[in-house]
Amino acid sequence: MPLVYAGICSHAPGITGRAERADPALRDPFCQHLRDMGDEIRAERPDALLVVAAEHFANFFMDNMPAYCMGMADYYDGPIEDPQWLGIEPQRVPGAASLAKRLIGRMMARIDLAYAQEWKFDHGIMVPLHFLTPAYDLPVIPANINCQGPPLTPPARAYEFGRALREACDAVEERIALVGTGGISHWPATPDSGKINESWDREFLSRWAANDRAALTAYSDEETWRDGGQGGFEIRTLIAVAGAAEGATGEIRYYAPIPIFAVGCTVGRMRI
Repeated sequence: MPLVYAGICSHAPGITGRAERADPALRDPFCQHLRDMGDEIRAERPDALLVVAAEHFANFFMDNMPAYCMGMADYYDGPIEDPQWLGIEPQRVPGAASLAKRLIGRMMARIDLAYAQEWKFDHGIMVPLHFLTPAYDLPVIPANINCQGPPLTPPARAYEFGRALREACDAVEERIALVGTGGISHWPATPDSGKINESWDREFLSRWAANDRAALTAYSDEETWRDGGQGGFEIRTLIAVAGAAEGATGEIRYYAPIPIFAVGCTVGRMRI
């Protein structure tokens, strides 16, 4: 069954944890676009939502840091952070272990992929799910791209990860929706937290919407660090979605720098 949905969104903890402090003129349309994305996903009647995210040392650390990992569990608990700080109450999210196992097996023919049967969701997945599946009733398959500890996988490999993921999704009978979630420019946990490079963000999103593989995979880590901060390394999750939608172009539904959320906030969809 072909992939039925492919989109991207931001996932910063402030989106839920500091929502009341944001400018309503920016916050409200952003959150509405996230909810609209959830409506669109449910309209496609997916059997599972596959979320490609960047994990924040909640499950993987420097003693065990896979470049790529996919969850293969019956359920996932989250958030791992303090619920009061994040603004999301503890949830048990259903998984899709059998489907994940088949996807992983298929992808291993093309890309080195780790898997995990235990996984605690942090804000990188819980914030999007808060808007996309507020009842937490849609089975989720998490995938992580290491965007934390160098050496990082090159953007070209993230695009290839997406291509392998698409091939695997198209080979199974289930309907699968795909969302990549990460930051664009942001400098979390630094004195520059709240800084956002709007021009860099918009250039990246332009490349993403055009699905310009050469341009998307041309970013060096040095350039990203300089212009997008260490949080900018999370563009790999968004590049993976472009790879999964190779041959299609996309639309940026929303973008705005929201400093209290400490990230450039976006919602986009590929026309697959």
